[in-house]
Amino acid sequence: SDAPQIRGVTKAAVMSDRAGGPARRRRTTTSDWGAASRGKGPDAGPKVPRCHVLQESLLSSASGYSNYRGILNWCVVMLVLSNARLFLENIIKYGILVDPIQVVSLFLKDPYSWPAACLIIGEDLRLRASCEEEADLTAGTFSETSGWILHIFNLLFMLVFSSVTVLTVPSLTPVGGVLSLGVYTVLFLKLYSYQDANRWCRESRQAEAKRPNVANGSAVRSHVSYPGNLTHRDMYYFILAPTLCYQLNFPRSHRIRKRFLMRRLFEMLFLMQLLVGLIQQWMVPTIQNSMRPFQEMDFSRMVERLLKLAVPNHLIWLIFFYWFFHSSMNFVAELLQFGDREFYRDWWNSESVTYFWANWNIPVHKWCLRHFYKPMLRRGINKFLAQTFVFLLSAFFHEYLVSVPLKMFRLWAFMGMMTQVPLAWFVGRYLNGNYGNAAVWMSLIIGQPIAVLMYVHDYYVIHYGSSS
Repeated sequence: SDAPQIRGVTKAAVMSDRAGGPARRRRTTTSDWGAASRGKGPDAGPKVPRCHVLQESLLSSASGYSNYRGILNWCVVMLVLSNARLFLENIIKYGILVDPIQVVSLFLKDPYSWPAACLIIGEDLRLRASCEEEADLTAGTFSETSGWILHIFNLLFMLVFSSVTVLTVPSLTPVGGVLSLGVYTVLFLKLYSYQDANRWCRESRQAEAKRPNVANGSAVRSHVSYPGNLTHRDMYYFILAPTLCYQLNFPRSHRIRKRFLMRRLFEMLFLMQLLVGLIQQWMVPTIQNSMRPFQEMDFSRMVERLLKLAVPNHLIWLIFFYWFFHSSMNFVAELLQFGDREFYRDWWNSESVTYFWANWNIPVHKWCLRHFYKPMLRRGINKFLAQTFVFLLSAFFHEYLVSVPLKMFRLWAFMGMMTQVPLAWFVGRYLNGNYGNAAVWMSLIIGQPIAVLMYVHDYYVIHYGSSS
């Protein structure tokens, strides 16, 4: 008789076929072991409950586990506690620095002189003139070439006139200059889109006039058709609407949701006060204490000040993003019953720099895509060069909005935007997934404070260096 075998053989079982063939061994399987524990199979034994199965550890990638909500909550709690300590330390060290009255002085030097408001209101004449120019082009008063030259002159005059006014009017504060130039930049982009879209309508109308006219049902009276859109009412609706791209018929919501409107209004008021408080209480002291290490070129202290400034700066930037792109733009859209509410996408999941810039500011992205990027592609320019020109345009307006109000030209904002081009290439080529997302977050958290410190240092040296 055969002795029982161990490790893989049940027992040297002698199995003869009906003709009395030779014996052969049979290996055990997983089912045999399971059957044995239940009192079945070739190795049936005492009934012992199983407590082990084939499985991976929960944090292993092979486990397929993905519910980390508790860890996310832990991160939020740690973040709140860490910032609460910083806030308490700030209060103990500096006291209460929040002063709402001081905010008024940032916009006005003289309560009887409102240069920024006058500069913005004066642009109304140019809006009316643009509408009349489009009507004259439709009527054939002057040629398309003459109209194009006139449009370009008007747009360039907007930028030059606003810049000269900010640089030469002494009663205009830097904050008032940023506000007025920001409005002029938005109007520049809107008027460019308005004139571009109406030119496309004229070209389409001329092309249709050459085709045989075939009736196809009745016209839809609820929609505006060219040139019926060339009215002041239509122009002002587009100017106030939260979009930079003009079209004849915007999607409209059916009614104004009063509760939604009041929630957005409350968010706007609360977050604005929070932004002002954080800037006065947290940002300003940190920036003031950063000037001496920059003057002494103490590299280690400079890095420490930069990292200390990164936290409040990034928090303020995130709050500003929510205040502007969600609360304010949704408030205006709801008030005007503007239907397209896609003002941002999931930029926080960006795994590349290009994805971030294409998704964090949808109105600007749509304008660049429609009026700048695609026209260059149609003219035969390759994609990389077209993207570089888009970043170049963005860098120009970033520098325009910072250097002109501060009345100093250092090109820090311009260079910061242009460094996004090689950074986008590097992240897209060598990093992906979580590593790419981390690189995007690092550029946002560290890059902005560097530019802030550069401008504040230069402004401090120019205006207060001699007195210190």
